[in-house]
Parts: sequence; C-alpha cells; structure tokens
Amino acid sequence: MERREFVASLVAGGCAGMCVDLTLFPLDTIKTRLQSQQGFNKAGGFRGIYAGVPSAAVGSFPNAAAFFVTYECTKSLLGAGGPLAAPHVAPVTHMLAASLGEIVACLIRVPTEVVKQRTQASPSSTTYQMLLATLREEGVRGLYRGYRSTVLREIPFSLVQFPLWEYLKTLWSWRQGHTLYSWQAAVCGAFAGAVAAFVTTPLDVAKTRIMLAKVHTHTHTHTHTDLFAGSIPRMTFISVGGFIFLGTYEKVRRVLL
Repeated sequence: MERREFVASLVAGGCAGMCVDLTLFPLDTIKTRLQSQQGFNKAGGFRGIYAGVPSAAVGSFPNAAAFFVTYECTKSLLGAGGPLAAPHVAPVTHMLAASLGEIVACLIRVPTEVVKQRTQASPSSTTYQMLLATLREEGVRGLYRGYRSTVLREIPFSLVQFPLWEYLKTLWSWRQGHTLYSWQAAVCGAFAGAVAAFVTTPLDVAKTRIMLAKVHTHTHTHTHTDLFAGSIPRMTFISVGGFIFLGTYEKVRRVLL
C-alpha cells in the first residue's frame, strides 16, 4: 500500500468512526440499557442518553482508523498475488482483512466500550468517575473485560458485513456500468449492516452483559428471547450507522486520493 493510500484510509476511517458514533450515540445508549441485566428503567431509561459520550468521542477516531488501515493493508497484501488474488475468492480476502482489522481495532475499542457502557447503565456517574472506579476495583485488566466476547462478536459481524458490502458494490457498479457514487456505497453499507446486526445480536447481548458485570460476578442463563434483546435498536443503529460509516469512509477516502 502506498503512503497516500495509507493516510487516506487512516483519516477517512477516523472521520467515519467519529461521525457514526457521535451521531447515533442515543440509540446506542438505549440498546445498552435494553440489554442490561438490571432492566431498561433501572439502567436509566430515557434519562441521560448521552452518558458515556466522552469515552466514545475519545475512542472512535483511533478505533475506526486502526480498523480501516488494517483492512485496506491486508486487502492490498492478499490481492497482490497468490491464490487469494483471483476475483472469485475476493470474499475470502475481504473476510480475512475484516477479521484482522477487528482484532487490531478491539485493542482500542474495548476499553472505551467498557467505560462507555458502564456509564450508560449508571447515568448518575460521569465517564471519568467510571474510569477511575474500574481501574481502582479491577485494574487495567478491567478495561479489557469482555475483549474476547467483543472479538467473537465483531469477527462474525465483519464476516457477514464486509464481503456483503463489497459484493453489493461490485454488483451495483457492474449493472450501472461505472463506479458507485458515495451515497450508493452507503446504501450497500446500510443493507449489509442490518443483515449482520441481526445475525450477531445474541453475541452482542453476551458481550454487553459481560462488560456491565463487575469483577467476581457471573452472568446468568437467559432464554432465546433474551438473546435477541435490543435487536431492533441494534439493527436500526447499525443500518443507519453503516450508511453513515461506510458512506463517509468512501467519500473522504476518494477526496483524499
């Protein structure tokens, strides 16, 4: 990957991450409270829906930037030659690139998610107070509580979203005979995101409850209905988020290139 492409992916990814995280933060808060073991109302209901937003603001740019730089670099390396360079195995390349991107991005995402979600579920506390409380009670390891469950959620999500996104872009581009406009890539991102969001909702519920749990506590067994708690706001959030996130990424990257 050339330096110019690297910088474009870095900046475009960071901008896309900030746009979607800050724009749709209230929906994310509602989803977190619906999935909370203490219940929606006890977790804050509709009060203080911007609780935890400083954590999201700090983490969104480097998190998304890390993902897209890894994603584009891996795509470039795998597509440079060898068996994975063939067009018919492009989905495999996109799956591997997205999976590696998520593993790297989660190193930044998980600490900000832990603080953000705990603040969302306890709106009486500030982001800074929640950060200090987590470090005091659980140490740095507490900030990575739920890392494995987050990776196990994000990889299946990316395995669905990104190959589907790339496929829809290729299909639409082929049918109209020219490269897609940014808004068209955004529409593909919205559809791909909605499908991936529904499929991985049970993993998201598990991840949320692990992050909200305190040290030395365990999550309880839940019914199949519980596993899809918050699926509607999650699908809405990620569908609209996919439109903003992937549309912004395509637009900014093209401008920079």
